[in-house]
Amino acid sequence: MTTVQHAPEQVAGRLSPLDRYLPAWIGLAMILGLALGRTVPGLGAALDAVQLHGISLPIAIGLLVMMYPPLAKVRYDRLGAVTSDRRLLAGSLVLNWVLGPALMFALAWLLLPDLPEYRTGLIIVGLARCIAMVIIWNDLACGDREAAALLVALNSLFQIIAFAGLGWFYLTVLPGWLGLEQTALEASFTQIAVSVLVFLGVPLLAGYLSRTLGERTKGREWYENTFLPRISPFALLGLLFTIVLLFALQGERITSQPLDVARIALPLLAYFTIMWGGGYALGVALGLGYERTTTLAFTAAGNNFELAIAVAIATFGVTSGQALAGVVGPLIEVPVLVALVYVSLALRRRSGARDPIPTQERP
Repeated sequence: MTTVQHAPEQVAGRLSPLDRYLPAWIGLAMILGLALGRTVPGLGAALDAVQLHGISLPIAIGLLVMMYPPLAKVRYDRLGAVTSDRRLLAGSLVLNWVLGPALMFALAWLLLPDLPEYRTGLIIVGLARCIAMVIIWNDLACGDREAAALLVALNSLFQIIAFAGLGWFYLTVLPGWLGLEQTALEASFTQIAVSVLVFLGVPLLAGYLSRTLGERTKGREWYENTFLPRISPFALLGLLFTIVLLFALQGERITSQPLDVARIALPLLAYFTIMWGGGYALGVALGLGYERTTTLAFTAAGNNFELAIAVAIATFGVTSGQALAGVVGPLIEVPVLVALVYVSLALRRRSGARDPIPTQERP
């Protein structure tokens, strides 16, 4: 397939209304979800009546639909080149499993010393690393798709291995060493593994099979220029659908406790900004180039709110402050990371990067 160079203004001109006005659509989706949660009696209970591994089934479906198109766009034959980049892999592991949890622990104790339930909820969010929406943010920012798929898979593996142990360390051991209040966390290996399998394994397998079978039967040109443009809108439609349902499910709790939400939002805002900025700075320092630097930054900043909410509900209950902190996570993460997508694209234009972009494949 032939690729061409596109100036930023040409790229913007090719965007669909859904892509071009994405921040507005996301804002409307959040408002619509909150309004539905407040005005439609029993909607939250109905959405939560059927669950898939602790997550409302309609929301789980939205997540799977959202993740499939970006993973279908990955060129899996290029993963070997990404795997050989030890700087990228090491940087991601350090950011996600050393700096990320430590930063959230520090921010939670610094800004919420008098609110133990919310503080614990935020620490759990900090332990649940990227798995779903980060694929969308990376794609919108023209990051490296193959690198994103690999880093998400790598961090998911570490999540299965390390989540419970890190939860014990940050909620029990480290507070004990520092003379702070200790909290117990129940998170089984099976619970975490199933979450990763469902929310990453299913769309990853579907994306791999789509590309493998599509190219084998129709060829790469048909797959890239015909099939991918047809399925691409489903990623953003799935994102908007998920946001509406997520905020409809928790709309009453969020709008009835605005001061608590504001308290929870402050450390989250600092966390997402610092992690993205630190990831981007590390990528620049390592000389990774725009695409992989962007991928490193977004995979460091994104969090697996599905797992965080499920663990908080399973351990502390659906009405707990810990669960509310998990719910507020995407309320802050979505607009912040959308804004950082535009920051990334601005940095791309400023650096003069002109990465090859297949026609009709990506913004």
